[in-house]
Amino acid sequence: MKKSEKTESTIAKIIKAAMNEFGANGYVCGKVNNICKSGINKGLIYHNFKDKDELYLKCLEKSCETLVKIITESGSSSDLLRYMSVRISYFKEYPNEAHILIEAILQPQEHLRNEIQKILQPFEDVNEKIRRSVVSSVKLRDGITEEDAMEYFRQMQHMFNGYFAARNIPFDEMLNKHEAYLPKLLNIMLYGIAKGGNE
Repeated sequence: MKKSEKTESTIAKIIKAAMNEFGANGYVCGKVNNICKSGINKGLIYHNFKDKDELYLKCLEKSCETLVKIITESGSSSDLLRYMSVRISYFKEYPNEAHILIEAILQPQEHLRNEIQKILQPFEDVNEKIRRSVVSSVKLRDGITEEDAMEYFRQMQHMFNGYFAARNIPFDEMLNKHEAYLPKLLNIMLYGIAKGGNE
């Protein structure tokens, strides 16, 4: 095996073990020592990654890339119902990646906030495309422009994420409730809570 191939293989093993650790325990409770328990020498970790932060960010980048790739390949980046279905499938099929991604969205580490935002930008771009598709598919009320509606979407998503970020509940419960309530929120945002006319 060539040296470059061996290095790639080593990095892949480290990232896989780190995914398991950060996916199970989050950033704060995730420990490099626990990653070493999977049979990886600590020296190898620090030879390939500067510190825990760099390793965590690499795991987040991989998590984000996986979801964006799945959404793009499914053709659901302009179809809200398919998009929500793909998200649910992702969270079931890739639980560690999902935990890392949602933690970064809802509870980002303050000292990593700028790096996290850059990594999450492709996912935000997908979300923006979904929002644009939804807004352009409905008849807006008089006086409401498409940009007004887009900004409303962004603000509501920010408040929705903030609501869950502030809740003091176990992470798995927070993740499940976030994903279960998101389609309901989108429905209410688009169609309101009251029946119209004489219904």
